Amino acid sequence: MSDLDKIDRKILRYLQTDGRMSNADIAAQVNVSAATCHRRIQRLFDEGIIDGVSARVRPEAVDLGVLVLVGAILDQSTPESFADFEAEIARFPFVLECHCVAGDFDYFLKIRVKDIADFNNRHRAQLLTLPNVRQLRSFFVLKEVIEKAYLHF
Repeated sequence: MSDLDKIDRKILRYLQTDGRMSNADIAAQVNVSAATCHRRIQRLFDEGIIDGVSARVRPEAVDLGVLVLVGAILDQSTPESFADFEAEIARFPFVLECHCVAGDFDYFLKIRVKDIADFNNRHRAQLLTLPNVRQLRSFFVLKEVIEKAYLHF
């Protein structure tokens, strides 16, 4: 990967804030030509610095208003048990994020569901069947105070 200069960083900030912003508008904001801006954005994609563009959908609008964080503790800490868990958890579309962490848990999961009954069904039928899991602890989010889908740099 190449080093990012000030212009690259500005472009990235604008794209994070509004992924629908036109190339011409970004170029005007960062004070370069539209052609230069387009080449830079393409390079940012080609180098994997930008790995996709998507829309943020309000969870309530698609009936997924309940956010649950789940801490998972595995039976053993071996490369095989971690690999098995990670391969299996990746199959569940309701798991938005899975992070291997240090501390009391081995993994933290971010899950969106319709309601508590929906979570209970998924917990019983899918999460409890995950390989090498000794314990799951669920935390129902009462209020989402800050959720940032963009990086500050």
